[in-house]
Amino acid sequence: MLGLASVVLHTAVNGRYGFHRDELATLDDARHLAWGYVIYPPLVPFLGRIELSLFGTSLRGFRLFPAIAHGLVMVFAGLSARELGGKREAQVVAALAVAIGPSMFEASFLSYTSIDFLWWTLVAYFVIRLLKSEDPKWWLAIGAAVGLGMMTKYSMAFLTLGVVGGVLLTPVRRYLRTLWPWLGAVIAVVIVTPNVLWQLQHHFVSLAFLKSIHARDIRWGRTDYFLINQLWKCTNPVALPLWAAGLWYVFGTAEGKRYRMLGWMYVLPLVAFLIARGRDYYLAPAYPVLIAAGAVWGERWLESLSTHRAGQIKSTTWHTLAWAGLCYGAICLPIAPLNSAWWRVADTVNGNFNMQIGWPDVAQKVADIRDALSPQEQAAMGILAGDDGGAGAINLYGPHYGLPRAISGMNTNWFRGYGEPPPETVIALEMDRAFIYKNFESCELAGRLSNPYGIENQTIDGYADVYVCRHLRTPWPDFWRHFQYYG
Repeated sequence: MLGLASVVLHTAVNGRYGFHRDELATLDDARHLAWGYVIYPPLVPFLGRIELSLFGTSLRGFRLFPAIAHGLVMVFAGLSARELGGKREAQVVAALAVAIGPSMFEASFLSYTSIDFLWWTLVAYFVIRLLKSEDPKWWLAIGAAVGLGMMTKYSMAFLTLGVVGGVLLTPVRRYLRTLWPWLGAVIAVVIVTPNVLWQLQHHFVSLAFLKSIHARDIRWGRTDYFLINQLWKCTNPVALPLWAAGLWYVFGTAEGKRYRMLGWMYVLPLVAFLIARGRDYYLAPAYPVLIAAGAVWGERWLESLSTHRAGQIKSTTWHTLAWAGLCYGAICLPIAPLNSAWWRVADTVNGNFNMQIGWPDVAQKVADIRDALSPQEQAAMGILAGDDGGAGAINLYGPHYGLPRAISGMNTNWFRGYGEPPPETVIALEMDRAFIYKNFESCELAGRLSNPYGIENQTIDGYADVYVCRHLRTPWPDFWRHFQYYG
């Protein structure tokens, strides 16, 4: 019921604001289904295509799957607590503590991170079932969840490292003498193979993308304070005692020794991300199972206390979770009135709401600039976007104004080319001024991107000027060959 309530809540509020910059890119990819894309594997665009088919471009419809995924994460966190021996209270605490973490925001827009949470949680749940039942057939479910996770986000490889390490470092390695873990591995490989073949055909372009954004993240300081950010950023801070207790349960208690593999499934990815200088939120999906284990340990501990003392702690826990949920909901759910003090605080904390504002205005501004061109130039015009967000906005809202498909050198858009015949005049947006003046014989400032709310969309910030450019200095094939970039 808690999971269903979460889906209903998110569906009710997910129609606010507008499409996120990343959602616009996913919308574009959903219209061009393939076995791979530059920035992610194919599963999320496939889900986006289903949502487009069912609901069109409805915000609520496009965000249905992340809302469902969040609800399922809650359900499987509670079920994990149950399988670990937790009673009703432990199950509810686990589900609520998981719900009021970063996954709450992830449920508010379609992203590969939204679905990634589900697969990590499912892998952990299936491992618990394996360890509890000692039925080796659970390896098949583990393999399927790993495969689907790899088809969602490549960081599943780090959890796979944790699973392998957990097997080798615990008595679970006895299963290696059976056929079942190998069959699970075969299932995972079969699921992932189409994406591997796509990567082969495209020279493993995703590795170039990951290398590029990783260098950017290090340069911008986004990988700093990885360890300390685990204490407050990857879960709600009030959940810290729970997941810390979960680690103690699997590593420090006789009862939890049976489930020690779960601890290695957290520690090994943690160390790997730390060495690789990953961003703090990459490890966020590892916490639901620890929270579930911590809730079970806490329940056992309370049973050892006096009735009065246990009642006090339970009351404090429920009140803390309730207040934490309200505070987290206020900054993670798209409910604050635009430009209010509340909205500004929420956007400052999560940093993403501003990227949902102003995209229809981008298409309108480009259409206004197009209308000012001569009929001859309009007939041979193209729209050159510097970012996937701008390209996605043109491709979503542009048809209403009769605009052509945007072209861009960023990520997967580069593979879609510049069209035939090539444009003779381009409207350039989100582009570096020096770059376009260098590559076109003439460019003129034609407008500036803005929105009625006066909100700075950080995707556009610094590149709000829109130019009309004519006469590319080199042939389009030569220009396009060197125009590929990542972001």
